[in-house]
Amino acid sequence: MEGESALISLLRDRKIGPSQFNKAQLVLLSVILLFTIFPNSHSKVEAAQSKLKTIYHVYVDDQYIGKVNNQNKIDQLIEEKINESEYKDLNPFISEEITYVPEKSFNPRMDEGGVLEILQDLLTLKVEAHALKIDDEIIGYFENEEMIDNALRKYKQTFVNKKDLEKLKQKEDSLIFIDETLYLENKEEFIEGRDPLKPGSKELVDAFLDNEMEVFVDEIEPEKLLSEKEGFEHLNKGTIEEEKHAIKKGEILQTIAPQYDLTKEELLELNPDLSEDSILQIDQEITVSSYKPAYDVIAVEEKATEEKISYETEVIESDELYKGEEEIKQKGKNGKKEVLYAVTYKNGEEVSEEVLKEKIVKKPKKKIVIKGTKVIPSRGDGEYVWPTNGGYISSHYGHRWGRLHKGMDIARPSDRTIKAADHGVVSFAGYQGGFGNKIVIDHNNGMQTVYAHLSSIDVKPGQVVEKESAIGVMGSTGNSTGVHLHFEIHINGSPINPLQYF
Repeated sequence: MEGESALISLLRDRKIGPSQFNKAQLVLLSVILLFTIFPNSHSKVEAAQSKLKTIYHVYVDDQYIGKVNNQNKIDQLIEEKINESEYKDLNPFISEEITYVPEKSFNPRMDEGGVLEILQDLLTLKVEAHALKIDDEIIGYFENEEMIDNALRKYKQTFVNKKDLEKLKQKEDSLIFIDETLYLENKEEFIEGRDPLKPGSKELVDAFLDNEMEVFVDEIEPEKLLSEKEGFEHLNKGTIEEEKHAIKKGEILQTIAPQYDLTKEELLELNPDLSEDSILQIDQEITVSSYKPAYDVIAVEEKATEEKISYETEVIESDELYKGEEEIKQKGKNGKKEVLYAVTYKNGEEVSEEVLKEKIVKKPKKKIVIKGTKVIPSRGDGEYVWPTNGGYISSHYGHRWGRLHKGMDIARPSDRTIKAADHGVVSFAGYQGGFGNKIVIDHNNGMQTVYAHLSSIDVKPGQVVEKESAIGVMGSTGNSTGVHLHFEIHINGSPINPLQYF
């Protein structure tokens, strides 16, 4: 009894406070005190109980705050805190756990106002929000997934046409930001499952961030929520980095600056050793700056084209034509094909092009060429053929009018074609004084033949001619009294009578 009286005395004198006991100990202590004060009389206990008041010890996350005589006052405080919040439409809630331990006490001393004041500052409001996480970094918290979708789409518009993105959104209902690589993984099924593009048209079929992304629900203080605009700004936090540009032929400062979204003045600031009058050398490196996005946007575009199919050429060799001669047996015609490409862009720059499908509209027709293989001998065999198509000798080899007539004249052939008398190489073909148009053929066996007074020449110096091949047309150029061929044969440079070879 003495120990119990001492305990009661300590509690009354507030030398030991309830905070020094846990919840179970406080309840047990209340029972002990009642039966200590009224040990033997049930009626006395009831009388004492009628004089006791119930109070509540308040704990926030196991931290003792104080005592109140009415829980409703705390509930009212919480309700007012929620109603006064500008985020009440988001169903905010108190994140801390509040617990109460009741106690019966005579004339309890309390500071209810102090407890409520502490709770006003201690209790925090939170809401459920959708977090966007990219590459292990929390980009921000949003009210709903739609806001994340809109912020991502606005960021994509930095590199992808806005109208194309809107069409893609209408087609897919919404852009999927958890797994947007559906097209790249299933393009074969995608192509078969829709109407083909017409040649000359293109269509955006996929757009996504080339990063690991995750969306999850979390509890946060509402002040941390981002708007769509703020979400875009967080995504669009790229950096400006310096790089080197190697000068190409024809480049000047004015043409280089726009490539990096710079002005000429900004380019000069980055390169203090340069001036407007500086002469740039090919492969010279200058400093430029470029924007490096924090997150890469990959866009895939389908492109349909109509392209020609080049015809093939087939060559058939023939010994009926001389080497170097060709005849076209069949003209070639190009075909047509429709090609579907998947073009991939990274941050607006094309990085790859893949052929998805081809359809031949018109087959090509190959070109067939007959190529001659017959070799013309450059050495004569010494057996001459008559150099014209018929005709007669109008003037023989020998002396006349006081000088040597070194050849024979042939007139009135059936046609005026002049032929090579033997195989050989043309050593002269042109105009020469009294001979007029003249051809000399070297037969590479010590013998040459001369053809003069031609109206036209069909060979050129260095050309190899075959016996009996046409080399020109009979005429009356130079010192001539009429249309005829002056024909000579020389052996080792000396003229001989041509008739001895016919």
